[in-house]
Amino acid sequence: MFKKIFALTLLLLPIKVFAQTEEKPSLEIYGQFMTDIGYNFGQLDPLWFDVMRPSKLPAYPNEFGGDGSVYFSIRQTKLGFKVKTPTKLGELMTFVDFDFFGVGKMAGEVAFHLRYAYLQLGKFGIGQVDSPFQDVDVFPNTVEYWGPSGVVAFRNVQFRYMPLQGRNRLTFAIERPGASADEGIYADRQELEGVRFRFPMPDVSGEFRMSRDWGYAEVAGIVRRIVWDDYQEDGIDLNGSAWGWGINLSTNIKVGDFGVIKGQVVGGEAFQSYLDDASADIGVVDNPDGPSDRPFEGVAMPQIGVVLYYNHSWGEKLTSAFGWSVSNARLTDQLIPSAFQRGDYVSGNLMYHPFPNVTGAAEVIFINRRNFSDGFTSQATKLQFSFRYSFSHIFQRN
Repeated sequence: MFKKIFALTLLLLPIKVFAQTEEKPSLEIYGQFMTDIGYNFGQLDPLWFDVMRPSKLPAYPNEFGGDGSVYFSIRQTKLGFKVKTPTKLGELMTFVDFDFFGVGKMAGEVAFHLRYAYLQLGKFGIGQVDSPFQDVDVFPNTVEYWGPSGVVAFRNVQFRYMPLQGRNRLTFAIERPGASADEGIYADRQELEGVRFRFPMPDVSGEFRMSRDWGYAEVAGIVRRIVWDDYQEDGIDLNGSAWGWGINLSTNIKVGDFGVIKGQVVGGEAFQSYLDDASADIGVVDNPDGPSDRPFEGVAMPQIGVVLYYNHSWGEKLTSAFGWSVSNARLTDQLIPSAFQRGDYVSGNLMYHPFPNVTGAAEVIFINRRNFSDGFTSQATKLQFSFRYSFSHIFQRN
């Protein structure tokens, strides 16, 4: 009898906890239709034809053929659904949205791309959403999809706790771990074929924001553990591990009623996968003083990212954003000379808003790539024209 009562209690507990109040739930359907038309004056990786990533510039002369290409794209079009349900524990909010910017195996294609899938109740949240290590408010008011090379920009699956919300906020999260490696000159070595990454703990991140009338200041951090195991029995022991970490300082500073300065400085080791465009997290170095069965080993590579932008309002219908960003790594000596080390990103635009939900924009972006040690650099300039129609409709149950 006791077991039956206990089982019934477990079944009814979620209903009790999430029971609705007299307030009504709502459904918001939102999104944007967006078309980009542009011309690339330089060379770009064809899989990344409609974005400007310095790491996708040529690593050697004419890697992607000749200069100059035109493009049309609707991949920034997106659709989202948000449900808000009042409960006795506070508002239960869930939202899912996606665009059509193919990445990974679908890079370069119009494909389903999940952006958010998130649930939040009070001070707790779970799902895929912006990492606390990222400050979304640093991203400038631009139309180019990828954005500044040195900005922290990563949506990750996580469980978060927000003990302080509102004007000042404090957030902690455990996130899905991951990392990338650049084997450099050892990429073809048979000894590395049996080495695999393993992540014994989640990435741990947090942020604190202090808001004032002049704007805000924010500090965020992340710690991660990266382990690699050597499964190959060849007399070589390449097992190893490293700690990754990063500190992100960011701010928005108001300039009267017509402008905002946006800035960010981030630095650390083996946090590169959280940056918009960067080198790998782990590199390989010689180990001449080590044992004979460890001729080389993996190390965490340092990285820095900087963003400085200014958003300006010329009036009710005209705005602009212009600025500079850089992503720069300190690479190991064993990387190939043409490895990506530094990427600069400079852009400026003029945006016309004839109606609150309609935007027409003209934007110029210049990017520069610098290789590790062969002295080669490459550049590209893009002129992009974009049209965006945003919509949002809220339905509430009677």
